[in-house]
Amino acid sequence: MVTVDWTGGEERGGPVTTGQANMIRCILRDEPSHINIHDVWPAPEGTTPERVIDALRALVVRHEALRTTFPEPSGSAPRAQRVSAHGSFTVEVVDHLEFPPDPVRYADAVARRAREGRFRLDRDFPLRLSLLTLRGSPAFVTLASSHAATDGSALAVLREEWLALLAGDGLPPLGLTPLELAAQEATPAGLRRSEASLRYWTRIISTGPQEMFAEPRTARSEARQPQLTLRSRRAGQSLAQIAKRTGSPASTVLLAAWCTLVAHRAGQSSCVAAAPVANRSGPGLARSVNTLSQDALLHLDVRGPSFDAVLRKTWGAALDAYRHSRFDSVRLWEAIDGATAERGSRFARDVVFNDVSVITAHRGGRTSEEDEDAPPELEWGPVQEMPTRLLSFVYRTEPLLHLSMWADPALLPRDEAEAFLTGLVLLLEAAAYEDVPLDSLTRVTGVRPAARDGGWRQVDGCWVSPAAVAHALGEAFGGLPVHVTADSPDASEPHGLTAFIASGGAALTPEDAHAALVDCLSGPHASGLLAPARYVIVSDPPARTGDTRAWLGGRILMEGNGRRRPMRDDH
Repeated sequence: MVTVDWTGGEERGGPVTTGQANMIRCILRDEPSHINIHDVWPAPEGTTPERVIDALRALVVRHEALRTTFPEPSGSAPRAQRVSAHGSFTVEVVDHLEFPPDPVRYADAVARRAREGRFRLDRDFPLRLSLLTLRGSPAFVTLASSHAATDGSALAVLREEWLALLAGDGLPPLGLTPLELAAQEATPAGLRRSEASLRYWTRIISTGPQEMFAEPRTARSEARQPQLTLRSRRAGQSLAQIAKRTGSPASTVLLAAWCTLVAHRAGQSSCVAAAPVANRSGPGLARSVNTLSQDALLHLDVRGPSFDAVLRKTWGAALDAYRHSRFDSVRLWEAIDGATAERGSRFARDVVFNDVSVITAHRGGRTSEEDEDAPPELEWGPVQEMPTRLLSFVYRTEPLLHLSMWADPALLPRDEAEAFLTGLVLLLEAAAYEDVPLDSLTRVTGVRPAARDGGWRQVDGCWVSPAAVAHALGEAFGGLPVHVTADSPDASEPHGLTAFIASGGAALTPEDAHAALVDCLSGPHASGLLAPARYVIVSDPPARTGDTRAWLGGRILMEGNGRRRPMRDDH
């Protein structure tokens, strides 16, 4: 272990940026292996360990983010950052007589292991560094980084500058520091942008599907999710051909294909997916070493006659999402909680699509499938606990498609996960030279939509099981009889579910019922739940408990929407 002292820069402090605040919230909530990030930097031939370490020291002095801590009590969410002007860090030097057969994969595994263990935000240096040498000669620098200091784009900037320092080349001008960005975000223009993002997110959370995979068999599981990696030269060629045929970028084509297949599998008319975005389009941001990445919330309407029709909508939908990806995360979660209470549904970050191909293309690695006609290569990897139900990372789009997927095994068992990625390749191949009708997706891809019995209904943009809502309410009130219907007997009734609850004379109000249902939304088996738009409290259940008109014929004690606002068309 080598301890490296450094001195330089200015000691100063100030507020955190919105990106830092967002990532710190995740760091305090998520497992370290989920939220920390890693990279591998191959060392140029002829480099010495001393030059490697000197270049690392120069990066620390150059970039304030690497000299920043967040001085708040452990476990709390910091609101301020402090930049130091001196300190030290360590580099673990590991020499090898020989490397394993695949040195790049071995180095990646070393870096990935370093992600385990939580960074102390108030005191820790934000990089865990190892230098892997071969008989004394540097081969790789592997690192794990606190996501409060860097994102994937920032690590790419650091890697580029590290190589320039080793080569003796000059460095480009610095991008914005975190403190400079925080000051920019506090300007009237920055505040307006944040407010616009909150309005955009609130609209989707209040009107779009609350969970992409609301299905009878797929209650959210606690099982760890296995990694499934796809490498396909045929898919890469098909992506390139679709891009040529339609004039759309390959990344947009892949996003459209992924969302189309996800929505098809989920039986949804739109795809709501989180797409982490670099947020580096503004002045001074492209080369900023900082954590700028935040979620863009994509809401893509996949209704239409064909794949090309969806593709034409994808760029605009993605651009709208990317434009609204800078926000105050604390206020965003307040908005999510408000929508939960009002709409009576819990927004689930079910689908995440993270295209990092621009950042990771430099890693190279095996391209596989020298035979253009070879089938897609699917490889199972380690299991991880993921806070999503379907996560994909895209590493390369040419000359082959290389991505990894983590799926909740309750949603996609291993055979169905393999079929899903195979179906993605088949969709790209089918769309390479001609458009694909959406009504042929099952035949083209082999992926079937979710099976729901006749009791499931689409209400307020969400797939809902009235029976599950009735069961949840009944359990919440100790087994009281409950009937929930999506079929209003009166055309003047507001659109949504109506819940009838037989109180048996117990003191029970619509507000009590709504609060009880909202409490159920955080449970592990909350799939298919949506709060009724109307609660009708009656004294006793009718003899025909499944007959809505029979419930209406009883003595109604009280009714309302259960929210703290007047109910439209209240009787």
